[in-house]
Amino acid sequence: MTPRSELRPAPGSPLAGGGTSHALEAVGEAEEVSRLYEEAATDRLAFWARQAEHLHWETGWSAVLDRTDAPFARWFTGGRLNVAYNCVDRHVEAGHGDRVAFHWEGEPGDTRTITYAELRREVCRTANALLSLGLSAGDRVAIQLPMIPEAVFAMLACARLGLPHSVVFGGFSPAALQSRIEDAEARLLITSDGQYRRGRAEPMKANTDEATRHAPSVEHVLVVRRTGTDVPWTEGRDLWWHDLVGAQPDEHRPESFDAEHPLFILYTSGTTGRPKGILHTSGGYLTQAAYTHRTAFGLDADTDVYWCTADIGWITGHSYIVYGPLANGATSVMYEGTPNTPHEGRHFEIIERYGVSVYYTAPTVIRTFMKWGEQLPARYDLSSIRVLGSVGEPINPEAWRWYRTHIGADRAPVVDTWWQTETGAVMIAPLPGAAPAKPGSAQRPVPGISAKVVDDRGEEVGRGESGYLVLDEPWPAMLRGIWGDDERYRETYWARFAGQGHYFAGDGARYDEDGDIWLLGRVDDVMNVSGHRISTAEVESALVSHPAVAEAAVVGAADATTGQAIVAFVILRGGTVRAEGPDGADGAEGFDGAEGDITPALREHVAREIGPIAKPRQIIVVPELPKTRSGKIMRRLLRDVAENREVGDVTTLADASVMDLINAHRRTHWKA
Repeated sequence: MTPRSELRPAPGSPLAGGGTSHALEAVGEAEEVSRLYEEAATDRLAFWARQAEHLHWETGWSAVLDRTDAPFARWFTGGRLNVAYNCVDRHVEAGHGDRVAFHWEGEPGDTRTITYAELRREVCRTANALLSLGLSAGDRVAIQLPMIPEAVFAMLACARLGLPHSVVFGGFSPAALQSRIEDAEARLLITSDGQYRRGRAEPMKANTDEATRHAPSVEHVLVVRRTGTDVPWTEGRDLWWHDLVGAQPDEHRPESFDAEHPLFILYTSGTTGRPKGILHTSGGYLTQAAYTHRTAFGLDADTDVYWCTADIGWITGHSYIVYGPLANGATSVMYEGTPNTPHEGRHFEIIERYGVSVYYTAPTVIRTFMKWGEQLPARYDLSSIRVLGSVGEPINPEAWRWYRTHIGADRAPVVDTWWQTETGAVMIAPLPGAAPAKPGSAQRPVPGISAKVVDDRGEEVGRGESGYLVLDEPWPAMLRGIWGDDERYRETYWARFAGQGHYFAGDGARYDEDGDIWLLGRVDDVMNVSGHRISTAEVESALVSHPAVAEAAVVGAADATTGQAIVAFVILRGGTVRAEGPDGADGAEGFDGAEGDITPALREHVAREIGPIAKPRQIIVVPELPKTRSGKIMRRLLRDVAENREVGDVTTLADASVMDLINAHRRTHWKA
């Protein structure tokens, strides 16, 4: 690619592969954060242009933003770049080929250290392999892989060739994979023979064969050998990764693509019926993913070791495992398995081993650690941590405090980030040094982003009031539509506040008395109890603030008297004395109202924290909650339990046996 020196980052910039830029040298200081906000407020588009200039562009843009076809937007119009070149090659060319891109750790304990030079060679080999299959720019590639390095190689090779990829979470069923392949009309599927989960080698290729049985667009299936298990094979279609990729040259010259060239399609989790493919393009997405990664965490690419614990099957894995960190020349940790394999200290062991300084995980993981007890992290040296991050859902204040105290040694700031698959990158977060932290609050939009809390009419609410979270200005990483369905895009995200031109995020929020934002969860996670609208997140937060509770999930169940009644499922903290229930059974197994049971005390605790109207009708103590492998609680299944229905599809759960256990106890012991 021909360099444009006027658009390249200055030597020593972390975006060229080394050092911290001037804008980030003091990102933890209040005055530096204030300067970023002032720059964005003075001229928002000029601010985003400066962020884009951190990247390498083959051709400069003619306009920063084009909204002539609103609600569709085009960013950096006319600009051309190559995403993979920005994530890999330029760091090697800047002399940082020996820098570690990934410390990879497999669940069984195998490890691999991948430098930027090695990453470049592997991406080039993979790109050449895809070219040998006859793929050309614009063709779609489906990827369903575990958290192994080949997943990153595949994504970057697709980006290098202009092949939009559709990464499908490894825990999704064959039917879910098939629907995504069909919607994108993918010509190639990249998968593996199997994957390790909780110490077992589980099949993957057999499931993908079922998914592709009725997917005529798939011409080849490229298979990574991970577990060494026997797999079904279709001659002429199926190819081993090590045979095809291993035979390719490790040099490839990338070409540039338009800033609006599709980079990937990512289907939103929990989709039912026809899948909803969120489309992200190249220039604007990479600009904001890189900017937010370096700014939210105050990244120093020379010294930081960064770990995002997400899966590449979700947007967090795309933006903050692959594209953002690599664009910034960062050193990351990538882990294949679960936090409790082979023991509950696995995450802390990894932090200690690699000297992780930035740790970015989900509230569900934090609450799991709480359940296991504070003595667990105390066994490990976590002194390398300087910044903690939270992602995926609003973090309740009790989990925030526990996280900072027991993982961050009461000194590491907690960056609580709000964003979505659709936004592509972090939108609201308390930047280190910006203002005093508020446990449980994402606080304010990052510089360059504009968000408001509005009422039903689209008018901004006052301080201390709740409403709907909207984004009232376009942003570079915004979704460019729903794949193949422009009308659905307009209806889903823009119709509700069409008169104001606001993007509706689907989340409820409130301003506190200082004007900071508190997320309340999805608006469809609001219960209507005797005419009172009560957020499930609010009740969950109240429950977890009790010292006996490690985690809680709340649902609204149909009730003939009140319309909906609150039903809570709770996990007790490690070390909590579990009262005996009826017939001498363990009170922690879900018995309600037994003498000595903790549930009456929890009901009263919620009433004190929120008010009598929020007192749960029923609190069920369970050993575990039904979660996807990304850690999201499947409240739909809990609602089935609360309303005494047969439990629905459990194929996306990390452990389907959790629902078997809950159902068995419901039939035997629980009160209706």
